[in-house]
Amino acid sequence: MARVILFLVMIISGSIVAQQNNAQEEVKTTIETFFEGFHKGDTTLMKSVMTDKLITQTAFKNKEGKDILVTEEASKLIKAVATRLADQKWEERLLDFKIQVDGNMANAWVPYAFWFNDAFSHCGVNSFQLFHDNGQWKITYLIDTRRKEDCQD
Repeated sequence: MARVILFLVMIISGSIVAQQNNAQEEVKTTIETFFEGFHKGDTTLMKSVMTDKLITQTAFKNKEGKDILVTEEASKLIKAVATRLADQKWEERLLDFKIQVDGNMANAWVPYAFWFNDAFSHCGVNSFQLFHDNGQWKITYLIDTRRKEDCQD
């Protein structure tokens, strides 16, 4: 009897781990889809993985070293991507993914390096909050940091 219980526990545990790994991969794919749209200038693709009321913020230090937090409408990001000049190349290189999932909520910590027309611009971390909305992960909140030093690539 103890062997049967141990066997059932192992099967259930394996199933939970597999579901967790699958959810993490889905979250990663959602973020990669967002940036695929960002790089191509395809705002429809970006919006496909965003909630309607996405909140965006940026945290940085100004020239005087003061901590600044800027909150903007997601529509401003979408407009910037949609109206980017054809001769501008924006490349946000995603360096790592640390993803946590609990049921229908997920968080992803994604360090990045940003390149403008093939020249390094800045680096930082994107922190995404996502919600599993009836079968699809959607980005509900995005905050990023920006700096020019202590960067990896």
